[in-house]
Amino acid sequence: MNDILRPIIVLSAIIPATILAYFPIKNHLKTSKLKLFGILIPSLVGLCILCGLICCYFKLNLIFPVIPITIILTAIYCCTANISVWKSASISLAVFGVFCSLACITRIIDLTTYPQNTSPWFEMNTAILYIILCWLFVLIVWYPATHGVSRMLDDENLAQTWYVFWILPITFTLINLFIVPWNTANTLEDKSIQIYIVVSTALFILLLIFYALLYFIAKSLNHNNRLIQENQFLNMQQAQYDTIKGAIEETRQARHDMRHHFAVLNALAEQKDWKKLEDYLSSASQSIPDTELQLCKNGAVNGIVGHYYARCKNNDITLNHRLDLPENLPVIETDICLVIANLLENALEASLKSSKTKKQISITAYLHSDNIIILSVENDYNGEINEKGGIFSSSKRNGYGIGTQSVRRIAEKNGGYCKFTYNSETFRADVMLRG
Repeated sequence: MNDILRPIIVLSAIIPATILAYFPIKNHLKTSKLKLFGILIPSLVGLCILCGLICCYFKLNLIFPVIPITIILTAIYCCTANISVWKSASISLAVFGVFCSLACITRIIDLTTYPQNTSPWFEMNTAILYIILCWLFVLIVWYPATHGVSRMLDDENLAQTWYVFWILPITFTLINLFIVPWNTANTLEDKSIQIYIVVSTALFILLLIFYALLYFIAKSLNHNNRLIQENQFLNMQQAQYDTIKGAIEETRQARHDMRHHFAVLNALAEQKDWKKLEDYLSSASQSIPDTELQLCKNGAVNGIVGHYYARCKNNDITLNHRLDLPENLPVIETDICLVIANLLENALEASLKSSKTKKQISITAYLHSDNIIILSVENDYNGEINEKGGIFSSSKRNGYGIGTQSVRRIAEKNGGYCKFTYNSETFRADVMLRG
């Protein structure tokens, strides 16, 4: 009975490994968690029992079923994750690399504890120890996997990193498989077991250090990028503030000149020179400054939209706005400013490329409830859009559009949503932000 259970128990490590792999992408699933795990977990249990029985009957090393199982699970993982294949494959391989290292360490423990074990799998006690180590590792890394790694997936600064990250876990896995002794007799005779223990443990620790370093580098890059964005917002608000100061000065000067205008108008009226009076009124009205700068009560949003209002005006693009937002917002100001900046930047670029004579952009934002903001931006465009699976390609470079991806990430992180719709002439973005 033990011979049957031992390979099944060892193979059951794919269950905690699969659960760990899904931790970082819990918000990027194409289906519900309940439905996914309701099908996946029973299937994995049945697969472990079937492969364990096959290994027991044919006396096969567990590496033979593990490799095809890993490939199949990676394919399923990539298909159920709403992220790029590079990211999902890298996470899957990273988890496989860690569990492979744990298996190699457990193999050496098994060799030293049960030198008489000549079967191609662990003794019962060692098999149970391996499963305990696997579940213990899942519990230890639960928080960084669901928070830190999850944020790394959404960080546009690390987009290129995922193209090469898979090399790291594959390299460590191959090294582990190469150095682990499979011939018990030869290992004990040449007294090299101590070397295997040291090397396997060092490889495992080194792999975790590399993962930790990548996480801290990503965290630092994300923090720096956040500071750059906040600095850009402050610059936009400063530009809007300077514009307001200029408008106030123009208004003060206009009020000062108003007395002179009235004197001239009075003189022309007394002379009954209606033609000169009409010309002077027309000229005076054009000199009155446009002070339509208070777009909404919130200073940060007012500064961002005011910045793009001025840019649109300089490019003969009409920016229609209805911003019914209070001074204190239920969402993080940086988030809503980043969403507005990305949407208006994309709208401005698309409008500039549009062939329409009268180009216009419309932005609407209002409180739907105490903790929900509804935001929409609509603009003209030239009718050319590259979309695949709801993800838009960038018009400025190869790859996905970072702006729309950033908007989607911010909207969905607190249970909000974003939706992009378009026809042959207009493009519209609808976003719901939750506090």
